[in-house]
Amino acid sequence: MMALFLVVWFVSQDSKVKDAVSRTFRNPFSGTEKKSTGTFDEKKESDKTHYKDDFDASAPIELGILRRISQDMLKTLNSNPEIQQDPTLRMELLSDGIRPSLFDRHQRPLFDKGAVDLSEYGKWVFTTMAWQITRFTNDFALEIEGHTESGYQPKPGQLDGWDLSSTRAQTARKLLMEHAVKSSQIRRVCGYGDTVPLEGIPPEDPRNRRVSLVLRANEGTYKF
Repeated sequence: MMALFLVVWFVSQDSKVKDAVSRTFRNPFSGTEKKSTGTFDEKKESDKTHYKDDFDASAPIELGILRRISQDMLKTLNSNPEIQQDPTLRMELLSDGIRPSLFDRHQRPLFDKGAVDLSEYGKWVFTTMAWQITRFTNDFALEIEGHTESGYQPKPGQLDGWDLSSTRAQTARKLLMEHAVKSSQIRRVCGYGDTVPLEGIPPEDPRNRRVSLVLRANEGTYKF
């Protein structure tokens, strides 16, 4: 009788409910999520570089998927006690995926100062992220963005902000690929210089010196 009731109830629902229930049974990530620990911003992307606080709350199953992936990334990086004291990662939720941004700070640099070579700490961070990304090879396309803070002044022989941000993005790409991220998953690698500061943070703030790994859902994988 219970099975018959569920069938009758399901048939009587509109297409949105049917679609949501169907995705729930297909998707192992759907379900109740615990509150994330770390920096996590729920954003909706209105264009390539500007973000607004207006995520479509009518899609709780899809939101749960993104929360789960974000929490897994935060949990893995937070396994390092040093990161818990000084967060390296900022997570932004987009309309079609997530944007983890990794900060290159003076006290804990991802790259050698003013250079494009990864520090030992930076290698650990990007290797850790590579492991997370390879879990979703068929689900998400990857974009890699390099950024610098406003006012960056290169020393003689060093790259300017545009070249530094783009070359660091390429350095990150190469290391990710060395750790099983497939080239077919990478859709774009670019440097923005200081043109896209983090929302709510002064352009000259060192946290704008970062590399972002944007994971966008492949068409037909999840519906956002």
